Amino acid sequence: MKIVNHPFTDAIANGSIGKEAMKFYLIQDHRFLDNFVILLASMVANAPSLKDRIPGCQFLGLITGKENTYFERSLEALGVGEKERCETPNSSATNGFMELMLNTARSGKYDEMLCLLVVAEWSYLSWADRVKGGRLSELPFWCNEWIDLHCGEYFESVVSYLRGLLDKAGETMDDESYARCKAAFLRAVDLEVEFFDQAWSLHK
Repeated sequence: MKIVNHPFTDAIANGSIGKEAMKFYLIQDHRFLDNFVILLASMVANAPSLKDRIPGCQFLGLITGKENTYFERSLEALGVGEKERCETPNSSATNGFMELMLNTARSGKYDEMLCLLVVAEWSYLSWADRVKGGRLSELPFWCNEWIDLHCGEYFESVVSYLRGLLDKAGETMDDESYARCKAAFLRAVDLEVEFFDQAWSLHK
């Protein structure tokens, strides 16, 4: 998969990623974090039982806590001030993600919400798991902590949880629902690749 083996992820893993590329990536990624929270919270609200909701609620805590703090610290360390954060325009991938996540959350279609969440988290687990064997302690913290946030036992459990919910939802899908979900899944994959390509184009 292009996301998992993208050269941008290798550059993060070996610490060679250019600062302009990393600044672009973090500004844009943080910008659609709010819509991701809306999407995840909407999935939790539409889940069929309390048992299905609890892991999602716990993951929301990480996203709005430790991960959000990572963005704030990293952008500050990279010299990105409030003016640059506000005035940097959205990339096409960022606009695409924000629209897709928000529209899917508002649609009330639980199965499509899960498709987007599975793409986002499973793809990141896959690339982070691939590169985690490097010398993370020697990397800038905005590299090693980003990898650390997306691998390990807890994050593996999040991906397993989301995939399990999607598999369960898939058991009752008709052909129309399956087609909708497939389209949403593939659109999210395309946007992930586009986002990495755009960041990588700034690497020097």
